Amino acid sequence: MADEIKKDDVNIDEEEKLKQENASYEAGIVPSLKDTEISSEVKNSFLDYAMSVIVSRAIPDVRDGLKPVHRRCIFGMYDAGYTSDKPFVKSARIVGDVMGKYHPHGDSAIYNTIVRLAQPFSMRYTLADGHGNFGSMDGDEAAAMRYTECRMSKIALEMVRDINLDTVDFVPNYDGSLEEPSVLPSKIPNLLINGSDGIAVGMATKMPPHNLKEVIDGIVAYSKNNDITTEELMKFIKAPDFPTGGIIYGLGGVRDAYEKGRGTFRLRARTEISEMANGKSKITITEIPYQVNKAVLVSKIGELARDKIIDGITSIKDYSKGNVHIEIECRRDVVPQVVLNQLFKNTQLEVSYGVINLCISNGAPKILSLKDLIKDYLDHQTNVEERKIKFLKKKDEDRKHIVEGLLKVHDNIDEVVHLAKNSASPTDFGNKLMSQFGLSEPQSKAVVAMTLGRLTGLETQKLLDEEKMLIANIERYTFILSSYENLLAEVIKDLEEVKKKYGDDRRSSISTEITSIDDEDLIPEEDIVITLTEKGYIKRMSNDEFRAQNRGGMGVKGMTVYEDDEVIMMVSSNTHTDILFFTNKGRVYRRRGHEIISTSRQGKGIPVGNLIDLEKGERVVSLIGCDDYKNKYLFFATKNGIVKRTSLEEFERINTNGKYAITFKEDDSLLNVSVTNGNALIALATDEGQLCLFNENSVRSMGRTASGVKGINTKGATVIALATSLSGDKVFVLSENGLGKLSPLSEYRQTNRGAGGVITIKVTEKTGKLVGMNIVHGDEDVVIITNNGTVIRTPLSQVRECGRNSQGVKVINLKEKESVSSFTIIPHEEENQNTENSDELVEKPAEVK
Repeated sequence: MADEIKKDDVNIDEEEKLKQENASYEAGIVPSLKDTEISSEVKNSFLDYAMSVIVSRAIPDVRDGLKPVHRRCIFGMYDAGYTSDKPFVKSARIVGDVMGKYHPHGDSAIYNTIVRLAQPFSMRYTLADGHGNFGSMDGDEAAAMRYTECRMSKIALEMVRDINLDTVDFVPNYDGSLEEPSVLPSKIPNLLINGSDGIAVGMATKMPPHNLKEVIDGIVAYSKNNDITTEELMKFIKAPDFPTGGIIYGLGGVRDAYEKGRGTFRLRARTEISEMANGKSKITITEIPYQVNKAVLVSKIGELARDKIIDGITSIKDYSKGNVHIEIECRRDVVPQVVLNQLFKNTQLEVSYGVINLCISNGAPKILSLKDLIKDYLDHQTNVEERKIKFLKKKDEDRKHIVEGLLKVHDNIDEVVHLAKNSASPTDFGNKLMSQFGLSEPQSKAVVAMTLGRLTGLETQKLLDEEKMLIANIERYTFILSSYENLLAEVIKDLEEVKKKYGDDRRSSISTEITSIDDEDLIPEEDIVITLTEKGYIKRMSNDEFRAQNRGGMGVKGMTVYEDDEVIMMVSSNTHTDILFFTNKGRVYRRRGHEIISTSRQGKGIPVGNLIDLEKGERVVSLIGCDDYKNKYLFFATKNGIVKRTSLEEFERINTNGKYAITFKEDDSLLNVSVTNGNALIALATDEGQLCLFNENSVRSMGRTASGVKGINTKGATVIALATSLSGDKVFVLSENGLGKLSPLSEYRQTNRGAGGVITIKVTEKTGKLVGMNIVHGDEDVVIITNNGTVIRTPLSQVRECGRNSQGVKVINLKEKESVSSFTIIPHEEENQNTENSDELVEKPAEVK
């Protein structure tokens, strides 16, 4: 009766509880929930999530170098028997096994893991052997898992070797139905030889792969001397070794990574420059940096070539099949090494590789040095070896104990057989063996488990031999376990076997220092001539483009110009010299000689506005080659005769947008600029043939933006030339109709600054106006440019000296409506006499008075 009352009370309590729960649900309250601060809950939950991502997903374990999904894939293949000595199986089957047994996540994550393990361009030593389309360096995805096949690679078997010998701990899988290893034995230093990439929460890892032989040599060296320095360790492990090869630059960054766990180095493609049959140069790329998408790289090079960001590329062809083979053809007029240098700067032919040695060590994420990585791996291996030896020792001890019991039975076989026949049950038989012959329980069970035929067929010698072998094994195991050094020796022996079996040569080369090659270092230093046209087209040509001709020659075509354009300026310089561009508005810009496009005589050049940022209405009026800024001055002259002297050092640093060199009135503009030494004679000439000669000391040195002072009284004429005595002791003048002459500088009376000057050439209708004047030595060559682009180069030695008041001699024969535009003086070069236009040569005329 009491029990029934108690039962009724329980039912009432349950009904009341149910009513309360229903009421709570109706009020929107779940009884199992409890109130808590959301900030506290988010903080705790996020930390749990972050640690789960770090430890169980994105960061590798320092012991076997694997993330959980990689470990499960490898163990899943091993457990299912998909080893390297077995036929390939469908990837979908492997994915299903791994997902169903160990990794209850998306099948794509598992398949992508298997694909990467099988890619020879992703893994330095592949852990999966793929059959079918497993992707490419062009970023192509692998075929669907139902089409591809896979199995473990040979070296992957080293990851699970001895796993059945109690070498590692096993933990329950996600549903507790099976067990999986918490870590693999990993007889290869996988983390070091294959590296790892991963992004966790608030941290990331990026560990480069290395060469197996070098890593094992480094581990052996560390095992002999735990105090080995990083420098000494790098004698064995020289640098990373990538599956795609390449060239590593900057061992300083590698050293930082090995010493501190973080570091950066440069990785470049392997290239070769060769000459083609058609005279062009070819850049061949045979290796590209690790993890660079080849298709994207080729596309980027093509884009840079089309947009003229990299000039000189005519074609790009990708012949890659098994190995990388990309060919880039260059124009004949470019230096291929310069093109390659620009490719390194602007594409992923050169990349920066930042190392972060972050991994899970002792259950927590840590950034480890190379020594720490080796230490942790060796600790893992010695632990695996110790557990294996203990397992084998116990196994042999147990077997030895059984063999000893079998020997006792064999010595009394008749009595044992009699006992077996007269025992009521196996248990009775076992008890009699223990009581009568002193066998232990394991020994008696072993005898009971034998059939009568096997029992009577026992051979004493075989048992004695087996016992002897077991004793020897036990003694060896005991010796190994007796000290850490003995265990370590076994580990090293295993590693040496792995090295012998799987070791290969380096794929990535090493350059001890990072090379940051300037384009200019790759460009041959040569003398050049720079020309500028009226419409602002500029180009450079080699001095060799001009053939020296006798005075009066018709010339060779110097350059092709656009219709209604003409050459107005030519200066001699060098590819490695600064070129100062002075404009009519008084601004100055600077470029290097090699930055000006190089063409043949027939090339039209490019707009000068492509080189310098000219304002509207601004044009270049003077070009100066400058390679030394010390103890020199710039002397300026305007068309209205204003002059100024400024230290050249003020122009040593000029930004891309230029700077003002001189200021003047609105109705004036800059004519020309010359370089002086501070004590030169200055000559200013007008188009009416007047020349004013004065010492530059009469013009004090002024600031860069000063306006200047009066240099010549123009008397309504226009100043057309500025020259200095630094360039010679003779005055060379040339008129627009091709008449010119040489006159001794000493014939010109030195006047004060601002004077009207003296006659330098008698200007008549026959001569036309004066177009240029320069001071020379007389042994140079003069290169004359006409308004239609014709150029003639002739030695000044063939121009006879005349009085300064004469009209001069014919220097160039001009066609109808052709006139002299400008000229430049360049050093004389002895060349073979040109006879190409010998029928057009003009006899040297007498001086015209």
